Amino acid sequence: MKRILVATDFSVRSHRAVRRAGLLARKAGAELTLLHVVDEDQPAHLVALEQTEGRKILEEQIEAVAELRGLQCRALIATGVVHDAIIRTAGTVSADVIVMGTHRKQVLRDIFVGTTIERVIRTGNWPVLMVNADVGDPYANVLAAVDLSDASADAVRAARSLGFLDQVSLTVVHAFDAAAKPKMVLADVEEDRIGAYVEQERQRATTELQTFMTSLSIDNATWSPYVAEGEAMSVISRAVESIQPDLLIIGTHGRSAVAKLLLGSVAEQVLRVLTIDVLAVPRPASSA
Repeated sequence: MKRILVATDFSVRSHRAVRRAGLLARKAGAELTLLHVVDEDQPAHLVALEQTEGRKILEEQIEAVAELRGLQCRALIATGVVHDAIIRTAGTVSADVIVMGTHRKQVLRDIFVGTTIERVIRTGNWPVLMVNADVGDPYANVLAAVDLSDASADAVRAARSLGFLDQVSLTVVHAFDAAAKPKMVLADVEEDRIGAYVEQERQRATTELQTFMTSLSIDNATWSPYVAEGEAMSVISRAVESIQPDLLIIGTHGRSAVAKLLLGSVAEQVLRVLTIDVLAVPRPASSA
């Protein structure tokens, strides 16, 4: 990780993102860019005023925020639609990751257009770290959600290359479907036999997960599996409750025209429901 872009609207949520970005930059020796976007759909004198005030606040934060002291930081002001300006700036500064605070959710509006973070993920090619939690220490307990897809492989590779898997306790969560279980229940098969079948499927899924991680050159001795039967979001939620991770890593669906409009349903639920930090990794443009 060489360059981090953190977007801030000067809210408490964004302040947490700035602090987390500072911790990441310090650990990785990365250059940090603080970005504030000014709405240009207003009179020119107000745009100019907000640009001046925004730059002043950014520079004050660079001096005052403990996690930023001594780092290579710069302040940038952009104008335009927020998610477009963030993506444009990420390209300009050659960012490796975008860090953002969770935004106040407006339920009816979000149903149709999504949050700013979701729009950045949909229309950009950058991993996006959504900071939900208060900032304390560097990430130490990490959970990666994997469904054995190319999107999951991309997410794990990106997290590793960005340093999110360095010196952490890593758990990989994988949900499986015991396809024959409903028919066995309807047929009044004994509970012990059903349980044995589900356990057999769990072992099979665990072996497949180990093979998947090995294909990514990740030693099975360096991570722990959390393999459970059920719907993906339910299994991920149970894993989060059980493991209490600092960070969840998840891939999103492919870069097709449809995927640009809608995130994968599980990734979307993760972003909207969970209250831990989430690294969402879209598939590279070259994988479209």
